[in-house]
Amino acid sequence: MADEKDQETPEATETPAEQPTAVEEKAAKPIRDLADLGAATGLTQPDAPAADTAAADAPTVASIDEQGRAYATGKRKNAVARVWIKPGAGRIVVNGRDIETYFARPVLRMVINQPFTAVNRENQYDVSCTVKGGGLSGQAGAVRHGISKALTGFEPTLRPTLKSGGFLTRDSRVVERKKYGKAKARKSFQFSKR
Repeated sequence: MADEKDQETPEATETPAEQPTAVEEKAAKPIRDLADLGAATGLTQPDAPAADTAAADAPTVASIDEQGRAYATGKRKNAVARVWIKPGAGRIVVNGRDIETYFARPVLRMVINQPFTAVNRENQYDVSCTVKGGGLSGQAGAVRHGISKALTGFEPTLRPTLKSGGFLTRDSRVVERKKYGKAKARKSFQFSKR
């Protein structure tokens, strides 16, 4: 036993104590947030969160085609609208017809113009769109959704205003399907006790 202790060199016993391991170095740094915790445990790289925030802060570029238009697809109920906007005098054409003839009800025209009024861009863009499916109310909602998305494609700085107004959210409410054993989706047939 005494011989074994004499054979051990003092350098071998002092080296681990003098040189801190990688785990001890990470533990020496204070952990202030989740990024520090991930770096301390080795699950994430310390530079990864900085790259994510840089990508989020980067300004988005306007998506405009060769003719100077921004395109977007809007949806509401069963209606789908393909919308192109470009700078102009505020003319809106739906399926080749003027907005006053296609959407005769003033309420529907008001719904379509809501994104422009929310961002103070009335009569500054010409809109050309094709709409399929659904009824007039659903089609007006689809055109409104498409105009809002196209505006963000043309001017990305308008996105927070349109998002806070709820214009970029696709309204997911659709007609509920009919169930077997029922007259409609939920309506039952008249009950008969006997």
